[in-house]
Amino acid sequence: MIGLWMFAGALLLLMIGFPVAFAFGAAAMVTACLTPDAGLEIFALLPYRIWGIMQNFTLIAVPLFIFMGLILEKSKIAESLLVNVGKLFGNMRGGLAISTVLVGTVLAASTGIVGASVVMMSIISLPIMIRHGYSRSLSAGTIAASGTLGQIIPPSIVLIILGDVMSISVGDLFKAAVGPSLLLVALYILYIVILTWRRPELAPPILSDAPRKTVVLRALRAIFAPALLILLVLGSIFMGVATPTESAAFGSVGAILLTVANRVFSLRDLYHSALETVKLTAMIFMILIGATAFSLTFNEVGGSDLVLQFFAEDIADGWLFIGIAMASIFLLGFFVDFLEICFIVIPILVPIVTAFGIDPLWFAILVAMNLQASFLTPPFGFALFYLKGASGDLVTTGDIYRGVIPYIALQLLALVILINFPELVRLFV
Repeated sequence: MIGLWMFAGALLLLMIGFPVAFAFGAAAMVTACLTPDAGLEIFALLPYRIWGIMQNFTLIAVPLFIFMGLILEKSKIAESLLVNVGKLFGNMRGGLAISTVLVGTVLAASTGIVGASVVMMSIISLPIMIRHGYSRSLSAGTIAASGTLGQIIPPSIVLIILGDVMSISVGDLFKAAVGPSLLLVALYILYIVILTWRRPELAPPILSDAPRKTVVLRALRAIFAPALLILLVLGSIFMGVATPTESAAFGSVGAILLTVANRVFSLRDLYHSALETVKLTAMIFMILIGATAFSLTFNEVGGSDLVLQFFAEDIADGWLFIGIAMASIFLLGFFVDFLEICFIVIPILVPIVTAFGIDPLWFAILVAMNLQASFLTPPFGFALFYLKGASGDLVTTGDIYRGVIPYIALQLLALVILINFPELVRLFV
């Protein structure tokens, strides 16, 4: 039970406002000091664990994909995509909302950075949608949900981390995520179509004076560059030509070449993208170090054995385990970031997955789909903070909360579909 109290103490520190890495690290150290059979000597293994993390070739893909996304965001390539695709679908009822989902899909596959996608769409799309009579809650919810697609659509940072934590091929995870990603995008678009068909006043069509041919050509031109990059990066992984880390490096170089080709290359943007990449990567790895200290202590005091015994002996049902695991991850997502769940919770669940003979690839996709909801669930959903900060007074917090609830329900529906139809995960594997 000491391990469970340690986990509760870490959550309490998070609620108080402690940084994530220090909260889990502090909980580990205090527990080690107060447990007679443990002591600080258990951290003698910590440097070896950290050295192993530093030598992990797969994790090098994390900063490289972050850098690729930041280059595309700062070079205005993604902004051009958003504007032109918005005009392409704007004349349909709910067309701007549908275009936001489609652009969010492309941005997810090319940048994968939730904050950048949500802020960009909030600044560009939200004022246009509201100015043309769109419902504020529908506009806010669509932007927030579309911006979080980068958590499930490859190349996703979540999938890279899950692959490392669960010892699964990241390439296989990327392939497995394609089917569920398309399912989620289809559910979003279907929801918008049905809602605007029943209540057309929520999203009226926008009439444009520009010739249709011109609008289509501009949209195709804006889509071409990021689509080509996505095809090369993901195609090289799926065809087995390159590892995810190698393709991430190729994608970073490709993003720079795209800025040169579009005549928007800037050393200033390159510097700031590199600097922001270092900051984000440092944050991720600090959390990983704190999580490693936590897992060392948690295992030492018998926490993992207690959890394994509870599921394998007391419950002894794989489907019930999946239900409890998914419900726990969903509830934790209200208060805890996806990184902490990946580094703290998932390693505890991996032995149980093995004990029940559950397909780890399928389970990892279920976790990734579940973790995406953590960006939308109040009160600490990051997408909600990004949206409110970027939108100012255009929408209220109430508008945002009302807007994201249907999309959270759609994510849970997609999760239920994947649980009942696991073959969707193996469509492209």
